[in-house]
Amino acid sequence: MPLDTASTTPPQNKPSVCPLDCPDTCSLSVLTDGKHVLQVRGSDANPYTAGAICKKVSDYYPDFIHGERRLTRPLLRTGPKGSLEYTPISWDEALDRIYNGLNAAIEKYGPESVLPLNYAGPHGQLAGGSMDFRFFHKLGASQLDRGPLCGAVRGTAYTSLFGNAPGMEPEQAVKSDLIVVASNNVTVSNLHLARIIKAARKNGAKLIVIDPKKIKIAEQADLYIQIKPGTDIVLFLALAAELEKRSALDTDFINHWVYGIEAYLEAAKEYSLDDAARICEIPMEQIQEFLHIYTAAKNVSMSVGNGAERGHSGGSSIRAAMALQVITGNMGRAGAGVIAKQGLAFPATTSKLRRPDLVPKGTRMLNIVDVAKHILDDRLAPPIKAVFIYNHNPVCTHPDQNRMRRALSREDIFIVGCDVEMNDSMAYADVVLPASSHFEFPDIYAAYGQAHLQRAEPVIPTVGYSLPNTEIFRRLAARFGFSDDLFKADDYQLMDEAYDPTAPQMKGLRPSEVPLDRSLPMLAKNDQELIMCKTVFPATKTGKIELYSEHLEQQFGYGLPRYEEVPQDLPFALISPIIQQTDKRNFWRTQRFNIHRAT
Repeated sequence: MPLDTASTTPPQNKPSVCPLDCPDTCSLSVLTDGKHVLQVRGSDANPYTAGAICKKVSDYYPDFIHGERRLTRPLLRTGPKGSLEYTPISWDEALDRIYNGLNAAIEKYGPESVLPLNYAGPHGQLAGGSMDFRFFHKLGASQLDRGPLCGAVRGTAYTSLFGNAPGMEPEQAVKSDLIVVASNNVTVSNLHLARIIKAARKNGAKLIVIDPKKIKIAEQADLYIQIKPGTDIVLFLALAAELEKRSALDTDFINHWVYGIEAYLEAAKEYSLDDAARICEIPMEQIQEFLHIYTAAKNVSMSVGNGAERGHSGGSSIRAAMALQVITGNMGRAGAGVIAKQGLAFPATTSKLRRPDLVPKGTRMLNIVDVAKHILDDRLAPPIKAVFIYNHNPVCTHPDQNRMRRALSREDIFIVGCDVEMNDSMAYADVVLPASSHFEFPDIYAAYGQAHLQRAEPVIPTVGYSLPNTEIFRRLAARFGFSDDLFKADDYQLMDEAYDPTAPQMKGLRPSEVPLDRSLPMLAKNDQELIMCKTVFPATKTGKIELYSEHLEQQFGYGLPRYEEVPQDLPFALISPIIQQTDKRNFWRTQRFNIHRAT
């Protein structure tokens, strides 16, 4: 239905969930008059997020849903790519144009000439990756390796040690007497961990922060180490070697739970504390103070963020940081462990939801970081001739903006854009589809920084002629003649295919039955906390924590973490800054979004 701005319904609060690409996945309370989102606040449905949300969400959403840049009907580009000149069209015409555009590429170059370009726009399981994956898998489009854009290095570092077993829940850090934060801008990227740290410090816990930038959480630290970017691994290897020298390793834990200790410690001995001070450009006094605080603590928790993975030796740095917790036996009890990968606690049935079995054998896989290069490469066989951008703003988020703009500006590439509002990348699309926001359809939400499953129902009707992602791809599947029942599944069927209802964590509930007013904690057996080597166990080939990774050795030649110095002939290193949402909104207010009204 067209957008109706009038409403006479008294405002009421409805439960919802934040879909943004953030580890915390907050529960929300949305004030609505039945047609509009009036106000967004945090709720207590998720005990971890406990009513606190970031300013971006509270200030941003009403304008995002109802502002002037909201997409409310399909659009056809009428000017040059990037001109923001469009005319409204019907859904039938939009689907026809998409069918013709994709088919033109497929008939001339084959289905791999079509590329879905999506990432982590909404984090709901349905909007984020369900019917869309089924559609592109059935179509035979090129596959996209999305992890390298963010998180894959850190994730691989973690699983190389522990396998697909969940790490320590952040709530347990209140039981720690030392918390180490490395490469994690907690107050910006891990908001609710900051509250946990504050509570732990009230209980007497100490805080160590290691980061090249003096982030806000460092102001609270008992010890802040401003390390040279890209050298973290040297510090952690030197610390491991020194702890062995001081007989400060937990040999009982190592003998029972650790694989590859001899090789790891031999590699660590390559660096002394003097080497660490010199290479990392930090005072020896700070290294000695770290050792004093660390060895005096009984329960150490460590949070290692994604920051280090941006450097050349980033994966090795993260592995070495986590390994320090392992060799000192900071595992097996509440308050001791590595705060990471809580998403592995959810009983996901991703293959059932996304149906990778539909992918034709031999279909190529492209690295998301190289997409612009591939679009510009006419020698690629087959070349990319059609791109479908959704759940993603590549012009804004990819590392080489100029190359991405050149790639999307090619007039011989058919581009479909699908989003909630007009953005940098939609401006290059031939056809733009209006997606409904997460406030307008049902979805189910896991998290990657905490272990609470949440579900949400729509709090307002769909705005204008917008449609949920799932319905858009149902219609596309029908237009392409995909008549299998799996393309007709409704949103509640998709929810039930996202998680295993028989898993003990689900408490006998189907995913579509998860209550709206509270979250469902993903606990270990017999409702115990997630504690590595006590209630959850390393899911590796050896059944132990693997400091030496045979898999990484075979795949990359990195069985052990190692430092590889990057030559630097200039005095500064680039560190990604905090991006304020208001900056983005102010930029768009200066751009002309010109829709030619149909006559």
